[in-house]
Parts: sequence; C-alpha cells; structure tokens
Amino acid sequence: MENQLGVLNALDAAKTQWYHFTTIVIAGMGFFTDAYDLFSISLITKLLGRIYYFDAHSAKPGTLPPRIAAAVNGVAFCGTLAGQLFFGWLGDKLGRKRVYGLTLMLMVICSIASGLSFGKSPHGVMATLCFFRFWLGFGIGGDYPLSATIMSEYANKKTRGAFIAAVFAMQGFGILTGGIVALIVSAAFDHAYKAHPYNVDREHSTAPQADYIWRIILMFGALPALLTYYWRMKMPETARYTALVARNAKQAAADMSKVLQVDLNAEQEKVDKIGREQFGLFSKEFAKRHGLNLLGTTSTWFLLDIAFYSSNLFQKDIFSAIGWLPKAETMSATKEVYRVAKAQTLIALCGTVPGYWFTVAFIEHLGRFTIQLMGFFFMSVFMFALAIPYQHWKTHNSGFLIMYSLTFFFANFGPNATTFIVPAEIFPARLRSTCHGISAAAGKAGAIVGSFGFLYAAQSTHLDKVDKGYPTGIGVKNALMVLGAVNCLGMLFTLLVPETMGRSLEDITGENEEDNGHQQTFSVEKVPV
Repeated sequence: MENQLGVLNALDAAKTQWYHFTTIVIAGMGFFTDAYDLFSISLITKLLGRIYYFDAHSAKPGTLPPRIAAAVNGVAFCGTLAGQLFFGWLGDKLGRKRVYGLTLMLMVICSIASGLSFGKSPHGVMATLCFFRFWLGFGIGGDYPLSATIMSEYANKKTRGAFIAAVFAMQGFGILTGGIVALIVSAAFDHAYKAHPYNVDREHSTAPQADYIWRIILMFGALPALLTYYWRMKMPETARYTALVARNAKQAAADMSKVLQVDLNAEQEKVDKIGREQFGLFSKEFAKRHGLNLLGTTSTWFLLDIAFYSSNLFQKDIFSAIGWLPKAETMSATKEVYRVAKAQTLIALCGTVPGYWFTVAFIEHLGRFTIQLMGFFFMSVFMFALAIPYQHWKTHNSGFLIMYSLTFFFANFGPNATTFIVPAEIFPARLRSTCHGISAAAGKAGAIVGSFGFLYAAQSTHLDKVDKGYPTGIGVKNALMVLGAVNCLGMLFTLLVPETMGRSLEDITGENEEDNGHQQTFSVEKVPV
C-alpha cells in the first residue's frame, strides 16, 4: 500500500460526507430516467395497438403486429447496447465528466422527440418512434458505465458497494414513477373523455384524444434528466481518472481538495512511477489478469437480463394470461392503460423498489458474491414455483402476485444490483469504464433475447388463443420454466466473480503493485511452461 497516492488514500478513508449524497443523486437521476424511459413503453404498447391497428371487423381490440411490437419493445435495448460500448470506451479515452453531460442531453432530446413521433399513418408513427427510441437508448447506454465508474471512484472503500447500489436503486423509483404517471394521465383522460368498452361500441372505445396519453407518458421522461444536467456539468473529474489515466497529480489533488475540503499534496513523482506497464484490453496480460473476471461479469449480466427484462416488459401479458387483468375487449382504451399501470405499479411497490434498497442496506455486510448467488437461487425457486403449478395460479391471482413480486424482489436484492456494481470495481482505472460498458452491453444482449424471445415464446400453444399475427408459442408456463433454468445458469457463472467488499480499488486491480512487479512479470513470462 506504500505506492498508494495520498489523494486516493484520502478518498478511500473519507467519512461519509455531503458530496457522497450529491453524487448519488446526480448519478442516480440518470438511472431514474433510464428506467422510466426503458420500462414506460410496456405501459403503452396495448394503447398503440388500439389506436393505430384498429380493425372494426375484429372481435378483439387492435394489437401491434408481431414485428412492430418486437421493434417498439426492443429497439431501445439495441441503442442501449451500442451506447454502453461506445460511451464506455469514450469514458476511458476522454474522461468520465466530459462524456457525462452528452449522454444526458441525448436522453432529454430523444425523450421529447419520441412523444412527437411524426405523421398519422401507423407506419410513419412507428418508424419515427423506433428511430428516436434507438437514440434514446444510445444515451441511456452511456449512463451505465459512466455513472457506475464515477460513483465507484468517488466513494470510500467501506461504503462503496452501498453507494453504487444506491445509484442503481434509483432505477426502481423510475419504474414506479412510470406507473404513477401512466395512472394519473390515463385517469385524467378517462374522466374527461368517456369511452365505451370495446365489446359495447368498437368504434368509440378509443377516444381520439387517447393519442395524447402515450405521448405525454414518454415525454415526461425528459424532465428528471433535464433537472440534473447543470449539476453534472459542475462535478469535477474523478481523481482516479485524472491521476492514474490522465496522469495529472496536481489537478487530481486540486479537485479533491475542494471536494474533501482538506489540503492534499500533488505527488507527481508517485504518479510517474505507478502503472507504467500499460497493457491493453486485447493483450495476453489483460486476459491473464482479468479475463475470467470479464467472462464472469458479462455472462451473469447476460443471463440475468434475459429473465429480468422478459418478466418486466411483459407483465401485462402475464397478468392477462392469469386473468388478473380483465379481457381487453371488456375495457375502453384509457381504462386498459389504467389497469396495466395499476398492476405494474403494485409490483414495483411490493417487490421491485424494496429489493434495491435491501441491497443498499446489506451489501457491505453480506458481500457482492453472496447477494448475487442468493438472488439467482431464489429467482430460480420462484420462477419454478410459478411455472410448475401454473394452472393453480389461474384461480389464485393474489398468490401469483405475491410469488411474482418475490421474483422481482430477489432480482433486485440480488444480481440486478450486483452485476452493475462489480464491473465498476474489479478492472483497472484506464479500462474500468470500457469493461463496465462491455459487461452492461452483454446484459442488454440478454434483454434483447428476453424481449424478442419472450414475446413469441409466451404465446399460447393453441392457435385460437394466440395474439393476432403471432405463431403458436410454448405458453407462459413453459416460458417461465425456461427463465428458471436461465437463473440456475446464472448461479453457476457467479462462481467466476470475485468478492470486493471493503478493499481499495487499486488493491483489487493490482494497480499499486504494477511497477513493483514489472520485472517479475517479464521474468515469469520467460519461464517455459
């Protein structure tokens, strides 16, 4: 530890201060917006089908055709995946702070543009909606590696996991707010513009003004991002980037002296000595030191997101399948939005939000590894418990709701939080944002598999019961069985992820010892194996 810079030691040992909480809020509001934007789409897809794909001759309300539904649900994830890779790499090249405002501005502009989708024809509206949601996802993608890296590099070593988890926990409030906004907007429109259920009056079951509902819900996502833009621009660059990557000890000491309100020495000589051996991401040295860790973070995040996003995005379909939501034809369009939002808000309130904060409370006591393993285990248990007696749950809706809430609780008091935290801790400063971006992108690949795959897989095995335009699937029961098996695989790959609780970032990554072991590294490589 004698190689550790004074400025980094000061950050590691700092008591919890006001700047920790402001950093949590500034970084967390990005995640609040991310979750709101990504998950609000599931609240409005049924409404989009009713408005733009209405067929007066059909006994059921209009639904989005399979390809359109898959695109609307999944295109933001494609953008997020690209954004995670690009901005993760850029965060290591240009610095965390310089790229941070750019991602937020992109999210603000594209949230508003999503709600202003042009044209009146179904193809025109859906094409522009998908276009802007791709770029919205691109901005959201950048927020993952940058927020995680900034929080990990600002935090002290005793509470680092809890602080990064608190940033991520804002996702739960974003999902909850999406449901509440949809409840308020749909209730207001339902009160102002009365419409009949579809099976009473097909033509007038969707009020013309209902087109504003989905636009308002999507555009509201710009507000929280806009509110934190100024504060993001005022944040100083992290000392770890400035000292270990930009190699400017004077600037790092000056920035952190203001933040910590103490006098810190520059120690440029130490910066010049530490970490001169700059191995790259695709080098043998990186593969030897961090390859298995990267495999662990990417595989677990990939597997988690297949289950997590499948369950989250298609709650409305699962609720309809078990009879918890009334049949679409017995409701007006605005009433259906209200009922879907009410169901998702209840799930968020009972399972999603508490799970995140349990992680914040216990991560520095139980550790990352234990929480992740436990989360995957209980997600598997509850998925199988939902799937095996599936027919039983059709007549016991409240029991299904409790079990379903528990899967979300253990996703968030489990791998959904830890897969975000660990990649921000176990890789060197100059590759931290890049590796977090790669891990997060693997997660979004899982989300894409989940959102596209579950849409088809959950369709009924009976042709007369499938949604219009879809082939028969394996049914909700078997789809839940598959998700349970995916969680079991997650437990297996968790064994590749190291425990980081209570350790300095430089101790975890070996950056302090790089130069001490410089000669040793070369001599080891020369020894024939």
